[in-house]
Amino acid sequence: MTTTAPARLPTGRPPLPPRHWLRTGWVMTASGWSANQFSALLGAYHSGPGLTAATTSALFGVYVLGLIPGLLLGGPLADRRGRRPVVFTALAISALATALLMAGATATGLLWPGRFLTGIGAGALLSAGSAWIKELSSPPYDTVSAPGAAARRSGLFLSAGFATGGLAAALTAQWAPAPLITAYLPHLALSAAAALLAARTPETATPGGQLAATTTAAPVLAPGTAPAPAFRRLVAPVAPWVFVAPSIALATLPGLVDAGLTGWQTVYAGIVTAVTPGTGLLVAPLARRLAARHRIATAVAGLAAVILGLLLAAFAVACIRPDAALLAAAVLGAGYGLCVAYGLTEVAALAPPDRLARLTARFWALCYLGFCTPYAITLLAGWFAPATVLLAAVVPAAATLALIAHRGTRRGTRRPV
Repeated sequence: MTTTAPARLPTGRPPLPPRHWLRTGWVMTASGWSANQFSALLGAYHSGPGLTAATTSALFGVYVLGLIPGLLLGGPLADRRGRRPVVFTALAISALATALLMAGATATGLLWPGRFLTGIGAGALLSAGSAWIKELSSPPYDTVSAPGAAARRSGLFLSAGFATGGLAAALTAQWAPAPLITAYLPHLALSAAAALLAARTPETATPGGQLAATTTAAPVLAPGTAPAPAFRRLVAPVAPWVFVAPSIALATLPGLVDAGLTGWQTVYAGIVTAVTPGTGLLVAPLARRLAARHRIATAVAGLAAVILGLLLAAFAVACIRPDAALLAAAVLGAGYGLCVAYGLTEVAALAPPDRLARLTARFWALCYLGFCTPYAITLLAGWFAPATVLLAAVVPAAATLALIAHRGTRRGTRRPV
């Protein structure tokens, strides 16, 4: 009896498996892009259609009203029906939402359903796409990646969309004709490209919630740890801060410090939208090293960065310093990157295979509650100085850090990554 050895590269090493996760990752980029392209245009909506600060903050937040049902419905549907149909439906909804935002340049009433549907599409993409990438980064689809790689990949692709979407929209709006229309064209192109790439990716879940191919056991948990209690104790308190940090940097800071940047406010906002999630990308190696040292180390570092970023933001607003605000945005972006890496790593470790998309959806739903922060700051600014409101936000952030440190130290374990 003869056997055929697997083909080898000229170096003598076996060929790398197909990188299906790489093709699927672009749906996460499309999700981040769709969320952030509007953020960079808030100043343009002030100067163009003349929307008030309260209206643009509300439009920024109404995205969450669509995103949460998108997450909570998209996750279970992806577990029951498969990843592919949910992802492609969500991409179509996201493209429709962008078309409505383009029409909103002349009919501002369409901005509301446009932002709501943006949330629906982004939520379903986040829940189904994160689960898809996680499964495609594991055997039998990927036999070479280290444990924990899937969580980092989802966060990196999402952060790439956040970073490039806002900057591209801002630069287009600054120099292209019909800025509030043409600024959205790149997202339509990206959505089409993401759909074409994902079309070549295998389905990892079959109708009924079973994995299409399973070669791994259930996730390894810390001794005495059940998924739901561990999620509530160690993940849920951190999750809202994932987007409290960048939403303040993106939607609040630019309008409070750009008074001396006449004519360049949109470009400045675009730079902020690139720097904030861009820093989140850069801290990914640090997140991995911290996670290898202790289960909650990444969360503690992330929350500490959020606190420092809030202090810098308060200083920048009090002194009207665009440069200090940019530094604050970078630090807040680091906090975002560390907190999201922590949350996705914990979810991937806690969730049974047939409930991965659901637990992922719960995590993202809690994260996106943070997107309501700019609207809350706008309302509170009627009674308090914005810098004071930012300083006050340090108190719950510090309380969350103390809570996680206490719980993690008492029940934490080291988890190799």
